[in-house]
Amino acid sequence: MLLEGLFSRICDNDIMDVEDVIKDGRTILASFDLSNPFAFYFFALFGLILFEAFKRTSEVEYLDESMSTLGRVLEYPFAQHIRLGTLRRLSLSLLIRSTCFRGRRMEDADEGAKLLSLCVTDGHASPPSQFQFACSWASFARGFRHSSTSTAYEKAISLMQRALLFAPTLQLQHATLRVATTPDYSHGMPLDYASYQVDLRQLEKAIETFERGRSLLWSEMRHLRTTVDQLLEIDSHLGRKFAAVNRDLEELTKSIPPSHVLSMDSGGADNLRAVDPLGCLLLKQRRLLKEREDLISQIQVLPGFDSFLTSPSFDTLRSAASCGPVIIINHSRWRSDILILLHNASPSLIPTPANFYRRASRLKNKLLASRDKYGLDSENYDQTLAFVLAKLYKLVGKSIIARLRHLGVPEQSRIWWCPTSVFCSLPLHAMGPIPSEDREKRYFLDLYICYYTPTLSALIQSRNHNSGSRSLGRPCLLLVAQTNASLPTVKGEIQVIQDLRDNTNTEVTSLISEAATPAAVIDGFRHHQFVHFACHGTLEAGKPFEAGFELHGDERLTLLEIVRSHLPTAEFAFLSACHTAEATEGSIVDEILHLAAAVQYCGFRSVGRNYVGDGGRGWTGPGGTILQSIVLYHFGTRPRDTIL
Repeated sequence: MLLEGLFSRICDNDIMDVEDVIKDGRTILASFDLSNPFAFYFFALFGLILFEAFKRTSEVEYLDESMSTLGRVLEYPFAQHIRLGTLRRLSLSLLIRSTCFRGRRMEDADEGAKLLSLCVTDGHASPPSQFQFACSWASFARGFRHSSTSTAYEKAISLMQRALLFAPTLQLQHATLRVATTPDYSHGMPLDYASYQVDLRQLEKAIETFERGRSLLWSEMRHLRTTVDQLLEIDSHLGRKFAAVNRDLEELTKSIPPSHVLSMDSGGADNLRAVDPLGCLLLKQRRLLKEREDLISQIQVLPGFDSFLTSPSFDTLRSAASCGPVIIINHSRWRSDILILLHNASPSLIPTPANFYRRASRLKNKLLASRDKYGLDSENYDQTLAFVLAKLYKLVGKSIIARLRHLGVPEQSRIWWCPTSVFCSLPLHAMGPIPSEDREKRYFLDLYICYYTPTLSALIQSRNHNSGSRSLGRPCLLLVAQTNASLPTVKGEIQVIQDLRDNTNTEVTSLISEAATPAAVIDGFRHHQFVHFACHGTLEAGKPFEAGFELHGDERLTLLEIVRSHLPTAEFAFLSACHTAEATEGSIVDEILHLAAAVQYCGFRSVGRNYVGDGGRGWTGPGGTILQSIVLYHFGTRPRDTIL
């Protein structure tokens, strides 16, 4: 077509031809029958030509004409399939015009926000696409300090959660989130929203947002295991129905999806065919979700159940700090902050320098690049680690220690880290050395007893299990170990477990070498309160659910197999294996899809691990001291903590 030829000319030819191209385009467009229902195509193409002319000349007249031409596209009913793209192009043009040409700044901001809000509510857009539009809207509005910023962020976080409803299995849900959060403007949306609330000094709301927007997959799965004991006492029929629907949904979520590749941006269930196995799963999921939503509505009208399965309030979340402060580090491109959550006081805010975001990213990249290039056992890695830990102390540790002292938190108190983004890959507990008068090298963990938690809800839940489930009989421990040459410390760990058996009257079941099969380990989970792994951990790039523990031969116990277990009486697991708290390359960092989180999800109230890669600064021996303390707690009054 003639307009297509003009588009090629303006993209390929010298800038001197621009004016001639535009004149020719106007002539061609004037010759078309604009009453033709498909004339929108000509407007769309000429609008792109005009936009390209603006890019080459910076003449605002071309940008204005491009916008008015693209606006004509929206008048045609048959242009529905390019409506979203046109709205996006128009909003981009408004952003450019308001940034480069200040005369219409606020008018353009109002119109741009309006157009993006239309994209968010467009019924032809899939939830992942709607989520991306909402993120664009939030970024656009925040950049202009527009009044719709909070509304846009709220839409985005709701759509992020809703996007999971269009994927029936855990693996497909992760794939959906990964696609939706790929663009830069949507990658860290929950963290950006929280940073905006911090900007407004709405610290309690910011903490609620952290919890809503992170670890969505685990949160949704935990909701399917919601206890119904109290509900059964009030309405046994409703309680049994709700539990049954949850079981069916959980089984569906943990199933293996069909082998063919799914594009989660291809529309909803209306287009499914009964012969499509994935379509059948989606239809079943929709039916169960609808039934579950109806049951939740009925439950929430019962006395005392008005907040049933609603997002936890700040008053609920602050109970996570009942045993010690929780330190949240937000890593956002807009602004980064450190928040200290306290049980009986308002959150304490530690602002960070303007270059905090970039410096933290560089430290993470430097550490992981050294690990990948030289290996954990190399001198080069040790040197890089020492450099990173020293810089990390200056960036994060110094101000946190000063604030903890100001708050009256004594040294040797317990504190919990709840990191986000790049900080999930950095050993915060080992920051240092910390300057001291006696010049003795001390690190953060020498001052405070450090624990990690993926979310505040996970920490709260680990403390809320029914204490009656803990047997007062003889404790039993499952040892899973591989004794090959690449694991020289395992024999020492086996000896420690044997000493533990003799010193604490603990019953020990050993699955060593060829005895450690996936089936045997899963079965052992069901019959032991305590588990100790001493083996390799592995990661599969782009496949977070195939991360696993290496067992005998080529067998592995994968993350997905662990998730399928349900262990209501499990107490503590110690993971003496590499990569157990490391996100797989290509997975979403803030979804916290790693082995330690999976072990905790399946029922273990607490998870301990050796932090491979902190240079030994987090090493407590082969797990013996921690395990002995936990076993003794089972019979006495020693405190127990969630360790991740």
